[in-house]
Amino acid sequence: MALADDLHRIERTFWTGGPEAYLDHADAQCMVVFARMAQPMTREDIAKTAEPGRWRDVHIRPIGFVQLAGDAALITYESSGRMKDGSQHRAHVSSAYVKRRDGWKLAFHQQTPL
Repeated sequence: MALADDLHRIERTFWTGGPEAYLDHADAQCMVVFARMAQPMTREDIAKTAEPGRWRDVHIRPIGFVQLAGDAALITYESSGRMKDGSQHRAHVSSAYVKRRDGWKLAFHQQTPL
């Protein structure tokens, strides 16, 4: 399951990295779904929300992986961590990726708080 491992590594960079993680690994447009918002966003708009150091003690527990086609895959995992203000966050997360010439890109991201 090398692809699943690669996608989980990318996901970790989204949690622990800054704007460059999204500029490198998000597709041109990505559908983003959270409890209080759901909308398509450009990679640049997503990158603007990625403040470095906003998450600490991040843990990712893989739950599922499906390669939908040769150029599309979906991963699901449980995440936990502390936000910059110290509050705890746990969620079930699903992300869909599409393969582009320059690698796998995030096209859909959804979090359900636990």
